[in-house]
Amino acid sequence: MTVTSQAVRMTGRQRLVLVLLLGSQFMLAVDFSILNVALPVIGAGLGFELADLQWVATAFALAAAGFTLLFGRIADLFGRRRLFLGGMALLGLSSLAGGLATSPGLLLVARVAQGLATAAVTPAGLALLTTTFPEGPLRARALGLNGALMSAGFTSGAILGGLLTDLLSWRWAFFVNVPVALAVLAAAPVLPAESRPADRPRMDLPGAVTVTAGLLALVFGLTRAGEHGFTDPAGIGALLAGAVLLVTFWFVERQAPAPLVPVTILARPTVKWGNLAGLVAFATETSLVFLMTLYLQKVLGYSALATGLAFGVLGLGTVLGGIAAPRVLSRLGNRRTLAAGFLVQAAATAALTLLGPEAGWIWLLLVATFIGGVGNMLAIVAFMVTATSGLPSSEQGLATGLATMTQQIGITMGIPVMSAMVTAAMGTILQGVTTAVLINAALVLAIAAHTAIRREDRL
Repeated sequence: MTVTSQAVRMTGRQRLVLVLLLGSQFMLAVDFSILNVALPVIGAGLGFELADLQWVATAFALAAAGFTLLFGRIADLFGRRRLFLGGMALLGLSSLAGGLATSPGLLLVARVAQGLATAAVTPAGLALLTTTFPEGPLRARALGLNGALMSAGFTSGAILGGLLTDLLSWRWAFFVNVPVALAVLAAAPVLPAESRPADRPRMDLPGAVTVTAGLLALVFGLTRAGEHGFTDPAGIGALLAGAVLLVTFWFVERQAPAPLVPVTILARPTVKWGNLAGLVAFATETSLVFLMTLYLQKVLGYSALATGLAFGVLGLGTVLGGIAAPRVLSRLGNRRTLAAGFLVQAAATAALTLLGPEAGWIWLLLVATFIGGVGNMLAIVAFMVTATSGLPSSEQGLATGLATMTQQIGITMGIPVMSAMVTAAMGTILQGVTTAVLINAALVLAIAAHTAIRREDRL
């Protein structure tokens, strides 16, 4: 065996850490979508008004996206291991509370707590992953598996939610998290030892307030726009407030002695353009799932469970893309892998504009979503490797917090934007979906072209 092959082989401890962290990240990804198909049943069981049901998903998304960057920095300053385990404990308790909820208010409080736990665990877990595996083939392999499982978790959440709701109760969509959280906490001794700066700087409170409030306003505005259109006064006001707060955050960080996000990091081309690519990757693929859900249920007449099962093919594509990504990265490099992944995704998405109202078109959907899933996951892994490369260990929590924030905002913003596109273009549901799919493909193609013409070091 050569020295090179030995250098890229994981140790036994690294494998245990990888299993532990991947299991937790998969569970968090499942939580984004597991309740979607159960919403009507939850509404009937707890007495939600129809118009208020979307808050079951929105309450989670607001907390998860709004607090991710703050918790990523807290992980750097106070300890990633500590924040990861504290977040897992909160996730287990909030999931138990959600499953036992007897009123809409209690359920929404539990969902907010689940979102806060996700905002803590995801960047802390990714920071533990990037500090456990050094930059190079090992990290690329670990991030590839992580990306594959997270994307597969998002797409399989609908399947699991449908099965649990049909066979047991919607409450098990919450309860399923509890044993996983307990298992992760029990296995905590295998995690790396705590690491944090010897001289801990003071928390940048003005930066934390402005960025968290700005992200909350942005996510709320996008959600309102998806429900009521982009002419809704509350949605427009929230989007404007979010933009003002995020611009204010930029100026606060330029003056802060110990900034929450150093401007020098935000100015790095790999961080800046890598996160832009990640935003597009997550926004387009998750919104495509929404568009294909409309097609399957409203055009072809599929049930919620059958729709979830159809997306299992997309999940298989993402797993294959995640497994293949490290080898593709080693051959092509970050920039070319990003561009290639986006090109494959754009071509597969564009093919979906051919879908018709007959049942036989399901085969085109299955093939195209599988191929698109492979391309999307290649792009996601390349984005994660790029966004966390070239930074010291002390800033890995921040880098993964930025990447996680990008992911969660992409997941949150894609659906309302595409929903508005469908509404604006709709003569029939099929016409609206086809137009939105075309716009989705054009956006992916544009980011592919942008990535292809940039130099590797200025992604």
